[in-house]
Amino acid sequence: MSAPRLRKVNSSKELDTVVDDYITQGYKVQSTGENSTLLRKNQWGSTGGHLLVALLTIWWTLGVGNLIYALIAYSGSEKVMVKIVTE
Repeated sequence: MSAPRLRKVNSSKELDTVVDDYITQGYKVQSTGENSTLLRKNQWGSTGGHLLVALLTIWWTLGVGNLIYALIAYSGSEKVMVKIVTE
């Protein structure tokens, strides 16, 4: 797993605004702290990718190939940490 991308903000009001923007883009809040919020974009793979995996492996894996593809796509989905930085 890779480290989350860091987005720095200056105030709690800006933190709330940025988190709301990410939520409207399809991110889900994973955890919230006093000065930070961790968000994750839930991606289970593309439709085309699932169709290709299904066409190539459905007869041998009975759908397990698609499940593995979805889990790999989810584990690699983007994470963003929004953090208040005081300088």
